[in-house]
Amino acid sequence: MAVTISEAARNAACNAIVDLIDTDTPPGNLILYLANGTTEVATLPLNNPAFGAASVGVATLDVDPAVTDTSATGNASAATVAIFKTGTAGTEVLRCSVGVGSGDIQLSNNVIAASETVTITSLTVTVPATPA
Repeated sequence: MAVTISEAARNAACNAIVDLIDTDTPPGNLILYLANGTTEVATLPLNNPAFGAASVGVATLDVDPAVTDTSATGNASAATVAIFKTGTAGTEVLRCSVGVGSGDIQLSNNVIAASETVTITSLTVTVPATPA
């Protein structure tokens, strides 16, 4: 028998995870990095709260107003890692992949030039009913 998680538990777990992003003032950031996970390409300040309440184990990023960086640091290489961090402390909460046509966060172009505008239009975090 496979382990399954109830919808109420999935929602509680998902909310607990994404709510960590909002624990500082100012609220958290979504930072895009090169593959090394240390060279920043763009920092997108998140709304507070960053995510709406989870439903069916899925929390959706609040993109109203838009989650945008209008002054990206840019880099000649592609952003392939994204890290959600708390605001002041900069504590890592979530890490995911970035790509074009694949990845947890998909961009139209992940080679971001200096001062280029980067906007996230949608993103979800999911706690599955059956753990991997």
